[in-house]
Amino acid sequence: MSEVTPPAEAKRLSVGDRAPAFTLPDANGDPVSLSDYAGQKVIVYFYPAAATPGCTKQACDFRDNLAELNEAGLAVLGISPDKPAKLQEFIEKEGLNFPLLSDPEKKVLAEWGAFGEKKMYGKTVTGVIRSTFLVDEDGKIALAQYNVRATGHVAKLRRDLSV
Repeated sequence: MSEVTPPAEAKRLSVGDRAPAFTLPDANGDPVSLSDYAGQKVIVYFYPAAATPGCTKQACDFRDNLAELNEAGLAVLGISPDKPAKLQEFIEKEGLNFPLLSDPEKKVLAEWGAFGEKKMYGKTVTGVIRSTFLVDEDGKIALAQYNVRATGHVAKLRRDLSV
């Protein structure tokens, strides 16, 4: 099996850290790199699975707030372990208007500290840690939030960023 098993305690990113570079396929299978956004601010968020209730709520919140985020100079990228075909279905079904990227090997998730041990229903499990980052124009982490809630997260993010 080719799946990468990251360490249970993945290193978490902090404000001021250089954002780990990545190139991942989008829903069409086209490569998207963090470096494509050099010189601008980008929100990078990690979520467990497309088309699940929490992830749908979060993605739709980003969709519904995208115009205001873009007006404030913020692009949005969502990353999950889903394959591009599933991402495409999710985008079409929910009318999503920003790129979703595929990381089935969970390599980028691990590099960003968004994969590892987490508590779920009182049990410790290994999986995607719902996380959101703001990468500044210089490619540094300006905001790092782990274990975020799907519901209300975009509104909180807008308050945190004064958008």
